Amino acid sequence: MMDFHCHLDLYPGAREVYREAARRNEFTWLVTTSPKAFAATSSALEPLPSVLITPGLHPEIAQERAAELDLLLEQIARVKAVGEVGLDGSPRFKVHYEVQRRIFGAVIARSAELGGRTLSVHSRCAVRDVLAELKRHPNFGTVVMHWFSGSLAELKAAAAHGCWFSIGPAMFESANGRALAAAMPRDRVVPESDGPFAKVAGKPIMPWNAIRTAEGLGPLWGLSNDEAAETLARNGCTLLRTMDRG
Repeated sequence: MMDFHCHLDLYPGAREVYREAARRNEFTWLVTTSPKAFAATSSALEPLPSVLITPGLHPEIAQERAAELDLLLEQIARVKAVGEVGLDGSPRFKVHYEVQRRIFGAVIARSAELGGRTLSVHSRCAVRDVLAELKRHPNFGTVVMHWFSGSLAELKAAAAHGCWFSIGPAMFESANGRALAAAMPRDRVVPESDGPFAKVAGKPIMPWNAIRTAEGLGPLWGLSNDEAAETLARNGCTLLRTMDRG
């Protein structure tokens, strides 16, 4: 199993969950919410070959952590992937949207300057602006749209731009989420948990619950659960090769 977007450091009993994810999963992408969180998490958790820890600056806390941007740009030079970064244009966070845009623009420009990175990108109510920033820096690398929630037209535009999509069990809880998942390019979808924030039946999704993503996708794609799981595994291996090249 694989998990391409997980806040492993934020689970209760994080060290135990971290070790269990490393034991159960072939690969887990631990995204952090700020440059200082990345530094602290990297120091606190023992390096394990199946877990990738990456620096990020979550758009929901852009205003609070804007002073850490220079640190993030330094960290990006030492890693092959970045996350979580992006834009959030929802009403609660739109008040600091210009700060978000400045940070995200700098991250994409830095990634392009360094020859490309794989980025886990948050795009709630901001897909068009995310894509516009990517177009300004065509050598940015590869973007994985985390828990995509835009329109079908925006999904088509993101797919045309070469974006990947990471989706988890919580996405199938809504009709819109199911419709988006059904329309995603099947060769560019990988599993995620987004735990501990994402929940099903009130319980956080665990990093080793990728099989639930396959179970959600199977009926939408007209595949058996096993076939959907095989597709996700194949896609995951392809994306990992892309990340290694970056």
